[in-house]
Amino acid sequence: MTTGAGDAVTPSPRTVIEATLPLRGEVGLDLVYGTANAVGLQDQPVRLAIRRMVAAGELVQDGRGRGGSLRLTAAGRERIDRDRLALRLARAQDVGAAPWDGAWRLLAVSAEESARSVRDALRRDLVAAGAAAVSTGLYASPHDLTPLLDATDRRHLVLATAGHLDVRGTTEPLALAERLWPAAPVDRAYDVLADVLDRPPAQDPLVQQVRLADALERAVRDDPLLPLKLRPDPWRPAQLRRRWYAAWASLADRLGERALHRDWLGT
Repeated sequence: MTTGAGDAVTPSPRTVIEATLPLRGEVGLDLVYGTANAVGLQDQPVRLAIRRMVAAGELVQDGRGRGGSLRLTAAGRERIDRDRLALRLARAQDVGAAPWDGAWRLLAVSAEESARSVRDALRRDLVAAGAAAVSTGLYASPHDLTPLLDATDRRHLVLATAGHLDVRGTTEPLALAERLWPAAPVDRAYDVLADVLDRPPAQDPLVQQVRLADALERAVRDDPLLPLKLRPDPWRPAQLRRRWYAAWASLADRLGERALHRDWLGT
């Protein structure tokens, strides 16, 4: 990420591309590049990001230059849908629509030695999805994480649900949460979101939307999004996200059809 003097963090090229992409249909490259330029990005890094996404099978590009267009492939839509599940979970928890049922989900990686690369990749994916290792090859989460994983990966998991979890003598849920998912680094990750929310808004509401989208993505990236019952009260990240929802809704109302990420939160 980059910063300008007295300016906000410059969003990543991928953030801008995904912000302008509809889940169905296409977007003109003139809009993609124009939005990127407005938030301080040059064409070249955006062009490189598009090439990487095309090579990964996530995008199809038709035409060249600003006269061309982009559209998501089925694989690209699936990946973005998985990413947005986390944002929708955060939203549901923050408005009290997803209370914790008190159950711990246990996930054991079961792959033969010949599939070591699959096993190692799945372990990384579980951690990225918010699971915590409680033993070799065994992970825990208060959430069902399987929707966040590729369907092929799920075949290498053994799943269980437990009402009681004992990790080296720690059993109380709030203490377990602090042991497995320490609050301090998660809280610090939201400093970038607080900074964007506290800055004077950009003159162009579209630019402000991109900045807000990028800041939320950065903050949530390493947040396991534990149920609020498992975090200190008050929980600063939840407070900041509530401020974000209000700012986002206000900008979306002002922008109308120009609004970005209109289906981000499923609303």
